[in-house]
Amino acid sequence: MIVELAYGQGHRSVQFPDGRTTVIRPTFRPGLPDERAAVLSAVRNPIGTRPLRDWIGPTSRICILFTDITRATPNDRLIPWLLAELEGLVPRENVTLLNQLGTHRPNSRAELEKMLTPAVVAGYRVLNHEPENELACVALGKTRTGVPAWINRHCVEADVRIVTGFIEPHFFAGFSGGPKGIMPGVAHVETVMSNHGAHNIGDPRATFGITEGNPLWEELRDIALRAGPSFLVNVTLNESRQITGVFAGDLLGAHKVGIEFVRESAMQKVSTPFDVVVTTNSGYPLDMNLYQGVKGMSAGARILREGGTLILAAECREGVPAGSPLDKLLRSVGSPEEVLTCLATPGFVRPEQWQAQIQALIQRRAHVLVHSSIPDGVLAAAHLQPCPDIAAAVQAELDKRGPDARVAVLPHGPLTIPYLA
Repeated sequence: MIVELAYGQGHRSVQFPDGRTTVIRPTFRPGLPDERAAVLSAVRNPIGTRPLRDWIGPTSRICILFTDITRATPNDRLIPWLLAELEGLVPRENVTLLNQLGTHRPNSRAELEKMLTPAVVAGYRVLNHEPENELACVALGKTRTGVPAWINRHCVEADVRIVTGFIEPHFFAGFSGGPKGIMPGVAHVETVMSNHGAHNIGDPRATFGITEGNPLWEELRDIALRAGPSFLVNVTLNESRQITGVFAGDLLGAHKVGIEFVRESAMQKVSTPFDVVVTTNSGYPLDMNLYQGVKGMSAGARILREGGTLILAAECREGVPAGSPLDKLLRSVGSPEEVLTCLATPGFVRPEQWQAQIQALIQRRAHVLVHSSIPDGVLAAAHLQPCPDIAAAVQAELDKRGPDARVAVLPHGPLTIPYLA
């Protein structure tokens, strides 16, 4: 059978053996017939709070938090619709659009124009969060490890916070969206590193599908709430980036409703683990680099037999990226196991260590191959093996493992949460 794997801005067509292949996809949901009307209806009839217009007075300072270029949120539609809803309620100079970078790189003006539309960038104040600048942040108490809980000052000092984004399964926070738009979205890197520390990442409850009881998510929730009341506008998407649902209102209440909506389509049960799993990172923009690609690895590893082979198809047009904290950390060690040894050393803390930790934990129990645009030498420095021909690699693994060996394919990667019954 031929399966279309999400890859970059297109697909990779791969031949898999009939009778030995299970394809696991999220349950399809069609796009809403009128996305704009659905968004406006949601903000006017919100979950757990009063309509958005009722939050705003003529002198209100408004901060709209939007997801960065690594996320699939349809900002180019969502943000202009929200701004039109605010038109006439406050002067434009009272509105700040703040990019939820987390610890990612800043987005260029050209990228912001592509994300938000040129008209929005020209007509409003649009800022990148500054995750390494303490002066750009306000301390809202401390994290559980005693680090200041720094949150961007534009977010904290606004009279009205509007947190936008989309909800999908997340490999250590349970689900994206909701309070993640504030923490880690606009948090200082030290605050993020504390929350994403080795202890929290290593907790078995810090995984896909779990929020309540997940120590990492519960802390980021508590820190986000310290900023004050926030109005949430989250959407859900299908593989074509069509909006399938809008969840607006109370930061936690609306998010919880959206989570259950996503859970129904994303959670896919399988009866036994597979010898080989081929996964993706949902295509562009989610597969722009290897840092993001670890999410796809994590989704596939959930149903992989101990000692099995995991193949990730992710374009990674930006590489690891080169020179990033993840790249430097992986190059500084001799093996994935050495990553885990370093993280177990008291006082060892590095930016983006959480991605290296999760990659290493997967490699502890699986052989990981990567089909991407990353040069072989760069992949080798990241302790990963290139996979130029997915079909050939799958067939070779199945031949080696015998006639009963089976392969699972996740064409849309972490948009699906496969789990063992």
